[in-house]
Amino acid sequence: MSLSIDIIVTAPRWEQQAGLDELTQSTVRECVAVSAAQLARDCELSVNFTDDAAIRELNAQWRGIDKPTNVLSFETPGPLARRVALGDIVIAHETVAREAEEQGKSFEAHLTHLIIHGFLHLIGYDHQSPHEAEAMEALERRIAASLGLADPYEGSELVDGPSTMGNC
Repeated sequence: MSLSIDIIVTAPRWEQQAGLDELTQSTVRECVAVSAAQLARDCELSVNFTDDAAIRELNAQWRGIDKPTNVLSFETPGPLARRVALGDIVIAHETVAREAEEQGKSFEAHLTHLIIHGFLHLIGYDHQSPHEAEAMEALERRIAASLGLADPYEGSELVDGPSTMGNC
């Protein structure tokens, strides 16, 4: 299996983020390894690093929520093992920076978690029910730990409804 990751930067603030390509590549590859996702041969996905204005438009158009969010995932339809185009992950700089500060995390750690979260949506994970949220969050924790990061949900309330990440 080979995975091609198309990294698109559509907001100037991301251009100042050193190591963005390497962080994205290594995070996605670790997601594939830890999740044991059975991807199509020569699979590809795109990760768009944008701003709050652009993600707000997407959030309004596709989810009916007229406000910016941290990450959106757009899964390509069809069986996972046959999808050559896995889908798109879109991440907003201002929201990532604000949340990282509010949560007392480094920007890179929070960004890594959002890439993990977005990728898991593309391979079929969700957090609409407590059971789904528990499974998804457990895998997010395992991937984060394998990357040497702290539990991304540390300090969050226990799952009793849709995940605390409810922005995707």
